[in-house]
Amino acid sequence: MKKLLALLGILAMPTLALAADKLDTGDTAWMMISTALVLLMTPAGLALFYGGMTRAKNALNTYSMVVGAFLVAMVVWVIAGYSMAFGTNASATINNFVGGLSNFMLDGIKYNKLSDVGAFPAYVFVAFQGTFAAITVAIASGSAIERMKFSSWLVFVAVWGLVVYAPIAHMIWGGGILMSDGALDFAGGTVVHMNGGLAGLVLAILLGKRVGYNKVAMKPFSIILTALGAALLWFGWYGFNAGSAFGANEIAGLALLTTTVATAAAGLAWVVLEWIVYKKPTLLGAASGIVAGLVAITPAAGFVGVGGAFIIGIVGTIIAFFGVVKLKAMFKYDDSLDAFGVHFLAGLWGALAVPFFALQNKDTLWDGPLKASIEAGKAPDVMGQFMVQLKSVLIVGAWTLIGTIVVYFIASILTGGARVDSEAEEIGLDEAIHGEKGINL
Repeated sequence: MKKLLALLGILAMPTLALAADKLDTGDTAWMMISTALVLLMTPAGLALFYGGMTRAKNALNTYSMVVGAFLVAMVVWVIAGYSMAFGTNASATINNFVGGLSNFMLDGIKYNKLSDVGAFPAYVFVAFQGTFAAITVAIASGSAIERMKFSSWLVFVAVWGLVVYAPIAHMIWGGGILMSDGALDFAGGTVVHMNGGLAGLVLAILLGKRVGYNKVAMKPFSIILTALGAALLWFGWYGFNAGSAFGANEIAGLALLTTTVATAAAGLAWVVLEWIVYKKPTLLGAASGIVAGLVAITPAAGFVGVGGAFIIGIVGTIIAFFGVVKLKAMFKYDDSLDAFGVHFLAGLWGALAVPFFALQNKDTLWDGPLKASIEAGKAPDVMGQFMVQLKSVLIVGAWTLIGTIVVYFIASILTGGARVDSEAEEIGLDEAIHGEKGINL
């Protein structure tokens, strides 16, 4: 356990190191709260954020896609996903990319076993990481709304969690090749946001555009619900980022503050950009900026200071704004709720920005070129760390791209095609698929 703690840089925190062989009630309480906070982000925060932006006739279906993703992904995670992400494969070569099935159905993990990354129960770590797996695939739903079969979506979620998410989580957090290289991803800029955002773009392209896209007005159901969803996401994100310190410690406090700063700056920046470009500040823009800031700071939250958080948040919003307003129009893809424009692009920026804004302090860094140079008393190896970050985003991008294409066609074959028929699309998926309405007036 001490070797893994050292690799994660956690031994640099004396209080946690001393408590690592004995349960710490404070750390356990914080990690249980963090798990609940991250859980709230998907079936409440993200579902409302997406549901409010969808047309009224599809709002309930959009909400159901997010909730359905959470339910399926969590079940798959407990059955095999956790083992593949954080287990060890007997083959060292294969273990670079994916773990084994030694912990299938959590076999070998007892209720009184401590986590390998902190002084809290392993079961809490399983649940905490399961919420990450669930929200990642749920993010992708935002690109596929209003035209994908619900059955195809649920099959996609189940297979994607094993083929795409678990290997990427293993490579970066579970002892795989990118973790060994020293990739810095504090809470999921690559594992969650790049991954989910790019998967969404792939789905949008493979499914094709919605009927009437760019020809008829597609007015959102309720911007108020979207803003409420953004607020719940921000609230839950403290568990996401500060919880990734794996204890109630100084690093958690740092991550909490940088998350707050980056998000506030990003939300304000988006409003200002809209005011300059369109002459009107919108609530939807503020909500989008909040999410862009949360995404951008995620890979850096426990590594950077306040100044870095400001820059990462503001630049993250500028990049996401460009992705939503310009890039989508240039390439004419129907990324319905901008999962790619916000999550992938802001996550990419945050991951690559870490080396340039990281505190030059070995106590806040994980093992890698930057920390090694500081420990050796040399000039910080910023470019060496940047090359590791670049390698990580390229590998994650390639794995997600190829894996999502494969999984899409598997789901499509198993469900007789992934796209709904034109009649269902015209009626709206709330009634055509679920036989319900979001609001009965």
